[in-house]
Amino acid sequence: MAKWLVKSEPSECGIDDFVEASSTVIPWDGVRNYQARNYLAKMREGDEVFLYHSSCPAIGIAGIVRVVRGAYPDPSQFDPESPYFDAKSHRDKPRWQAVDLTLVRQLPRLIPLHELKGLPGLENLPLVRKGSRLSVMPVTEDEWQLTLRLAS
Repeated sequence: MAKWLVKSEPSECGIDDFVEASSTVIPWDGVRNYQARNYLAKMREGDEVFLYHSSCPAIGIAGIVRVVRGAYPDPSQFDPESPYFDAKSHRDKPRWQAVDLTLVRQLPRLIPLHELKGLPGLENLPLVRKGSRLSVMPVTEDEWQLTLRLAS
């Protein structure tokens, strides 16, 4: 199984939303960056994902979620009422992908970005590289295990 990291503002969809909906799934939609979309398209059922809180006072990895449905056309791209509507996307040739996620666990503590940046072995993780703003990114098995050690 592959490992991933997704970023979200906790006010939009954070770890608390997953905890509250722990018996259901949450669609991960609204991604409008082509490289991030391509990563979403590679996600498969069973893949584990770090949930990273961004654009908030306490940024960092807050929990782990699991892909329960691999990539499918993001329905928000077809909804004119959605902020993620894309008039150039068509049902017969959708431009954007979504996946369904469910809670695995909330971490015992948020792993802040400054700790991730200082951890040897994470230098190639896109999250800690200067200028990287992707909202979806792959995580190697080694990066995953190093990061989990910070959580305890």
